[in-house]
Amino acid sequence: MKAMAFAGGGLDRAAHLRAGDGWQRSVRLLPVWRGKLLVGADGGLHLLDPGHPALSGAEPPLFLGLADGQAVAAVDMSAWTPVSLPELGLFFDPTEQVHPLIADARFVELRGVMHSLSPLDAEIAATARALTGWHATHRFCANCGQPSLPVQSGWQRQCPACNAGHFPRTDPVAIMLIRRGGRVLVGRSPGWPDRMYSCLAGFIEPGETIQAAVRREVSEETGIAVGAVRFIASQPWPYPSQLMLGCVGEAETDDITLDPAELEDARWLDPDELAAMVAGTHPDISAPRQGSIAGWLLSQQAAGLIDEGALPVG
Repeated sequence: MKAMAFAGGGLDRAAHLRAGDGWQRSVRLLPVWRGKLLVGADGGLHLLDPGHPALSGAEPPLFLGLADGQAVAAVDMSAWTPVSLPELGLFFDPTEQVHPLIADARFVELRGVMHSLSPLDAEIAATARALTGWHATHRFCANCGQPSLPVQSGWQRQCPACNAGHFPRTDPVAIMLIRRGGRVLVGRSPGWPDRMYSCLAGFIEPGETIQAAVRREVSEETGIAVGAVRFIASQPWPYPSQLMLGCVGEAETDDITLDPAELEDARWLDPDELAAMVAGTHPDISAPRQGSIAGWLLSQQAAGLIDEGALPVG
């Protein structure tokens, strides 16, 4: 059964240390390169010591917290240019980059390894990717437009011009397992990997409840009316900075009317088809990537655990 990545690994955020720099006296650094994380030969995160030659020219470290008492920080070294650059903007970039000064490690796309990382490494990786991504795209004050500076060990940006403070953002997304008569609804968006189908999902709008967002998104994308909605579990999703709010919704209608701007296809799966999808034996479709909350919801449904009230989440 698929486990959910980023479900919590015991990272101590140690917010009380953010106002100073004492954590830098004994810290291990996780390099991040254009959203990719450094992974070692053992498959776990590869941390470096301060002063490592590969970190020359990197951004200032961003304090992530204490991992088993050890201070850990992320370092954005996106200024480094490898010999060959991957094609940017892909849904999933399978290429790996090796820095000539870092032995036995490579930069990899987090989507490809999130299911195999330890819970602690996964939490560190998700936090590092989201935090470095926020700093890279929020260098200017939203209030006056002047350059802002990182403060609070990277957990805030302050504008010297107007003194406005800015904090890392997390965007709430409703992701829903829609059911009716033993069947489940799955869809695929344009640009997804071949054959991949998943649960429907969408951003929660200002002034909207989670339940209302589920009903609105399903209606907009497929024309299906949803009645009862129940929250099940959540998952941080650092692509770039979402919080996935997993729900189960009970459909009141069957007919699908696609919004082609949102979905390429949608279909109902009976229990046998869902089981084959989760097992990887379906002839036409494949499940979401391992570690995702969508895959977790579908596997829980296939195993008959959604309605048992004892779902194993972090």
